[in-house]
Amino acid sequence: MIDISMDMEQYDCPFIDTTTDHDVAFAAVHWEFDRGEREFETRMVVEGDDRGALTNGLDVLRDHENMNDYRLVRRNGDVAQIRTVIEETSAMSAIRSHDGYVTGPFHIEAGSEVWHVGFDRADYADDALSALERHNEFEVLERENTALPDIQDVVGNVGAAMTLVEGCQDLSDTERETLETAASSGYFETPRDATLGTLADEFDVSKPAVSKNLRRGQRKMIDRVVDALQDLDDE
Repeated sequence: MIDISMDMEQYDCPFIDTTTDHDVAFAAVHWEFDRGEREFETRMVVEGDDRGALTNGLDVLRDHENMNDYRLVRRNGDVAQIRTVIEETSAMSAIRSHDGYVTGPFHIEAGSEVWHVGFDRADYADDALSALERHNEFEVLERENTALPDIQDVVGNVGAAMTLVEGCQDLSDTERETLETAASSGYFETPRDATLGTLADEFDVSKPAVSKNLRRGQRKMIDRVVDALQDLDDE
């Protein structure tokens, strides 16, 4: 399998058009292509710089001429989940007409979109990239020829990977932010570049409170790591 990551600038994509003029970013959590209707259905998480930016971005996206269906699933402050159906774009047509397929999530921000696509043969990939050059601007970020044993390793370890992902999803917002800040500030380094006191000041809480959030987050992640290790042994 030829696995390609690229930074794509499409001229007929509602999501890219929206991020060009508004401070929002899109991340696809599910995607499906309807061959008969030539439509692309997605479920997206949308994040705005603030509540106003999100509202404006969603309004523009909903009214885009290439948007066939738009539904707001839920919203919380400056983050929303949406379901959309858009017309097949020129770039997607070029990928699919050369037997290409989506292999990973999309991320769209500031007028460009990171794609992960795959091809069964190198000549299919080369022909698709040539077709893309006619009507789109893009940059290949990474290209790998994944051999069959490598694919088997990925498939065999999916269970362990999903266990770790579920562990991250189990974290509360406070636990996640506390762990991220502790890691980035050097709390877990030896010697430490941060202390409970500096973390408490960062979040404007007491040292016992930040310590409790750290312990809860660490306990959840350690439990999931142990489960993932068991999954690896089983697989």
